[in-house]
Amino acid sequence: MEYHESADALLSLQRRRPKLGTETTARMLAHLGDPHAGFDCVQVAGSNGKGSTARMLESVLRAAGLDVGLFTSPKLRDLREQIRVNGRMIPKSRLAAAVERLDPCLERLRENDDAPTHFEALTALALSHFGEADVDVAVLEVGIGGRYDATSAVDPVASAVTSVSLEHTDLLGDTVEEIARDKAQVAPADAPLVTGADGAALDAIRSETEVVTVGSGEVGSGEADGTGTPDAPTDADAAPDVVAVEHGLRSGVESAVSLDGPGWSVETRLSLLGPHQATNAGVAATLAGQVADVDERTLARGLRDATWPGRFEVVDADPTVVLDGSHNPGAAETVATLLDRYEYDDLHVVFAAMADKDYEGMVEALPPVDTAYPTRPDVERAEEPDALAAAFEGHAERVRRVDSVPEATERALAAADEGDFVLVTGSLHAVAEARDRWTRLVVPKDGGRGGTRRGADADAVLADAAFPDGSADAVERETVATTLRTAQAEAVADRLDALGGHPLRSSAGTPEGVEATVLSGTRAQLRELADSVAADGSGLAGFGRRLDAALDGPTPPPAFDVDGTAVVGVLNVTPDSFHDGGEYDTTEAAVERAEAMLDAGADVIDVGGESTRPGADPVPAETEMERVLPVVEALAGRGVTVSIDTRKAVVAEAALDAGATVVNDVSGLADPEMRFVVAEHDATLVLMHSLSAPVDPDRTATYDDVVTDVLHDLAETVLHAERAGVDRERIVVDPGVGFGKDAAESFELVDRIGELRALGCSVLLGHSRKSMFERVGCASGERLPPTLAVTAMAADRGVDAVRVHDAGENAAVVRTVAAATRR
Repeated sequence: MEYHESADALLSLQRRRPKLGTETTARMLAHLGDPHAGFDCVQVAGSNGKGSTARMLESVLRAAGLDVGLFTSPKLRDLREQIRVNGRMIPKSRLAAAVERLDPCLERLRENDDAPTHFEALTALALSHFGEADVDVAVLEVGIGGRYDATSAVDPVASAVTSVSLEHTDLLGDTVEEIARDKAQVAPADAPLVTGADGAALDAIRSETEVVTVGSGEVGSGEADGTGTPDAPTDADAAPDVVAVEHGLRSGVESAVSLDGPGWSVETRLSLLGPHQATNAGVAATLAGQVADVDERTLARGLRDATWPGRFEVVDADPTVVLDGSHNPGAAETVATLLDRYEYDDLHVVFAAMADKDYEGMVEALPPVDTAYPTRPDVERAEEPDALAAAFEGHAERVRRVDSVPEATERALAAADEGDFVLVTGSLHAVAEARDRWTRLVVPKDGGRGGTRRGADADAVLADAAFPDGSADAVERETVATTLRTAQAEAVADRLDALGGHPLRSSAGTPEGVEATVLSGTRAQLRELADSVAADGSGLAGFGRRLDAALDGPTPPPAFDVDGTAVVGVLNVTPDSFHDGGEYDTTEAAVERAEAMLDAGADVIDVGGESTRPGADPVPAETEMERVLPVVEALAGRGVTVSIDTRKAVVAEAALDAGATVVNDVSGLADPEMRFVVAEHDATLVLMHSLSAPVDPDRTATYDDVVTDVLHDLAETVLHAERAGVDRERIVVDPGVGFGKDAAESFELVDRIGELRALGCSVLLGHSRKSMFERVGCASGERLPPTLAVTAMAADRGVDAVRVHDAGENAAVVRTVAAATRR
C-alpha cells in the first residue's frame, strides 16, 4: 500500500457514530497483536489543556532518558504529527504498512456494521507504532470524555484530568459534574488521578476516585460552569496538593513558573504561556513522578524544552505575531489575559471560526480590536466571513473582510507597524494555514550543480509526491519544489504557465488541502513569478519572497563571509575525540595547532572541549570550560575568528565572553537556554541536525526521504531560535551527516546539500574523516582522500563552510573549485 492510499483510507473513515465504547478499538488492537501490552501508558483527559500537558509530560520523560510515544489530537497540518516517537512524526512508510496490516480488520468491522471512526483507527495505529518502536512509555491525549474514549482501551499506569467545562453535552452529560465523572473514568488502578480541576468538578471527580490536585493555591476560585461564572466555593477548593504558580513573562516567549509538591519543588521557564500552563506543568510534573524516577533538574529542563505549535505561539517580532488556536470563549479569555502582558500600539486580529462554535462569545472575550480581518479557512465547517464580520461590529474600529486566511494574514502584516500586535485566532485550521507563511519551504532542486535535469535525476525531483507519468520531461535546470494550499497552487501554476514555465501539482500523499508543487523554468521566468504573485490575493507574498531567496541563496554571516567556501578548522582540546583526541589538550599545543591551520588556509577555528563520538561520556561544564576558555582567549586575542563547539549554554556564554563569535551546537538547541545566550551576544549560531549528541548508536530514525525530513526538522529548530531573538541571517545549518544517519543517508545529504538553501540560512557541512567513508572502503586512518572528494562536491554546490581536520588540504580543494567555477 502506498502512503497516499493509506492516508486516504484513514481520512475516509467516519468522524462520529452513535455507538459508544472501547470494544471496537480493542478488536483492532487484538488484530495488531495487542502492542500496548509491551509498554506503559498514560492518559491525559480534560476540556482544555490536555494537549499542552501531554506535550510537557512527553518532554520531561524524554529528558529523563526514556523513549516516549506521543498521541495527540487534533492535527495542526498533517495527520502524521499526531503520532510521534521521541518527537519525530511516524514515517510515511510505517503508517502505510500499519494501515495495510489493519485493513483486513477494518473490512470485518464494516461487515459487522461496526466500522470504526477515524480517531479509533488512529489510536490503534499509534499504539502499534509505539510497540514497533519499543517505547518505554506512551502518552495518550484523550479525545472526548474518558469513559468511552478510544484511548481507554488501555490500562494506564497514570492519568490526569486537566480541567472540566461544559462540552460535548450530547455525549457526556448536561452538567459539569456529569462531565467530570465521565472524564474521571481514565483513573489508573494503582495510582491517584492527577487533576487541575476545582470546584464542583473536583468534588465530582473525588466521588469517583482518589486524586492529587494541582492549582495556584488561591482558595475559593471555583470551577467555571460553562457560562463564564465560577461556581460557589466548595470543600474541594482547599489548598491543592501541588501548587503551580506563574510569575509573569521573563521574555517575549517565556514565562517563569514555580511548582511545589510533597517533597519536591521546581523553578523553571515555559514557552507555553499563561497561569493555566503553570497548572498544566504541575499536572505533567506530577504524572512524570508517578511514571519514572525524575529529579528536579530533569523536570525543570524537560518542562522548559516543551513546545506546542499553534498555542499562543510567538512566531515573529516587530510587529509581534502570535498564532493561537483557541476556539471557545473561555480560551479566548485566556488569550485576552495574555495580551495584557504585552505593550503594543494597535491590535490586528485575523479571525476564523467553525460555524458550530460560539464565535460571538469569542469575539466578545477579546480586548478591543483596531482592525479585524474576518476570514475563512478551506474547511467545510468554517463560518462565512460576513457572519464573523457582523460579530466584530462595535468591537473593532475597522473590519476588513478577506476571503482566505493566508491573504488575511498578509494584509494584517502589511498594515501593522513595528509596535503593533498581530493575532491569528479562532480555529486551529486558521492557525495552520497562517503558519505556512513561516514554515513553508521552497526547495531549490538543482543541487547547486547546474545543467538540465533528465532521466533518473529528474525523477528524484518528483519523489516526494505522485506525479503523472512523463512529468520528468518538464523538469528543467531551474526547478524548485514546495507545498501550497490548493487555491494557491492553482494560482501559481496558472501564472507560471502563462510565463512559459512548467508547473506540476499533486495532492497524493500530502496533508489535506495541500498540494506538492514543482515549478520549472528559466531563472527569468521564476524570478518574474516571484515578483508577480504578491498581488494576486491568494496570500502568496511570503511565498514570493521565499522563491526569490531560493534562487539567490542566503548571505553568509560575517564569520563565514569569505570568497567562496569558508574552511573551519577543527581544534579538539579533548583526550578522547575520534580523530585527534589528546594531541592538543594543552593551551600551548592547541594554539600552535590553530596557527598552523590558519597559515594553511583555515578561516575559522572551531574549539571543542567535549567529544561527540559514539559512546563518549558527557563532560561536566566546569571541565569543558577549563579546557576551552584559555584557548579561546588566546586565539581571540590574536584576532582569530573563533567558534565554540558546545552543547551547553553556560559554556557558550563563557566562550562568547572570552572572544568567540560563533556557537556550533551539534545538539540543535537541546539546552533550552542556548538560543537566548546566542541572541544576547548577537553571535552566529550553527545548528546541526542530530538525534543525539554524543552519538547514540541505538538512537536511530527511519527517514522517508532523509533530505526532506532533515529540512523540515531544521525548519522548526530555526524558527525556535528566531523566537528567542536570533536573526535568521546569523543562523548556519548543518545536516549532521553521521549523526543518526547511515552511510547511504549521509551521502544523500551531501549530494543534495544545495536543497538546504530553502531554510534561508547559510550551510555548513561537517564530514571530515567520518565513518560514512567506510562505505567506500576507507578505514579510520584512510579517510583524508574521500574527505577531500566531499569537500570538492560541497564547494561545487555552493556550501558556505566545511568543517574539517586537515585545513591545508581542504583549503587547497576549495581554492581549486573556486578557480574552476569562477565566471
